[in-house]
Amino acid sequence: MNANSKTLLIIDAAVNLVLGVVLLLFPAGVVEIIGLPPTNTNFYASILGAVLFGIGLALLIECYGAPYDIHGLGLDGAIAINFCGAGVLFLWLLLVPFDIPVRGKILLWTIAIGVIAIGVIELIDRRADKR
Repeated sequence: MNANSKTLLIIDAAVNLVLGVVLLLFPAGVVEIIGLPPTNTNFYASILGAVLFGIGLALLIECYGAPYDIHGLGLDGAIAINFCGAGVLFLWLLLVPFDIPVRGKILLWTIAIGVIAIGVIELIDRRADKR
């Protein structure tokens, strides 16, 4: 794995780990504070947090597990996950009118654009690596 790919995987892992921890720890009232759509349960947020945290760990295992002959989620898998997750978020933001504060809309758009950007950078790096 080249240095660029490893750096991208570490950045991607950090984003997933941070989002995962925030969703897993989901304290009461955090939805209102950051302006996201309210729910009547934390079940889905905590499940999504666990999945994102697991993806982050898998990316780190891919970066650092080779000396121990263990493998995690590679760059191709990270690209697929980023495009799928951000794509669905974009569709929700564009097609479903949310009655949420501006700060919530800004946060969701920032996440969607940031995750797509990471995916595009990873895709460019992947294509350059194949040459």
